[in-house]
Amino acid sequence: MQMTREELTQLMIDSAQNAIETTEHEFGIVLDETEQSLDIVDDVILSWLGKYKSQALEDNAVFTICNIYGAYVGELFRNKVGGFWKYDESDKRAPYVVLEYAGNTYAFAGICYQRLVNDSQISVKNYFEQAVANNLQ
Repeated sequence: MQMTREELTQLMIDSAQNAIETTEHEFGIVLDETEQSLDIVDDVILSWLGKYKSQALEDNAVFTICNIYGAYVGELFRNKVGGFWKYDESDKRAPYVVLEYAGNTYAFAGICYQRLVNDSQISVKNYFEQAVANNLQ
């Protein structure tokens, strides 16, 4: 069953709220829905590894962590610049959600995945700032 754009948007808003609530519950840290909180997002993504070790890298945990923080960052972008959430099924085996704006798509959950799983030097904040800069020139 395909979600409507409105349903997908609400899902992502709810997921962003889940990131806020989960971060406060798990780490006692407040995400205040400002761009300044992106430094915190970068830190918190890695804090999951510190707190839960290899459990944070299990498939379900990776999926949840990356999607809630991807939604949080994407909602910051959407509120600042614009755009809409889109379910990308170009690879039927691995569909994912992106934020589309001005003909470009931004994989905010994907950059969270890269930081969590592949390279702790990758910055979600830098990705966000570059995405914004590309659209506010």
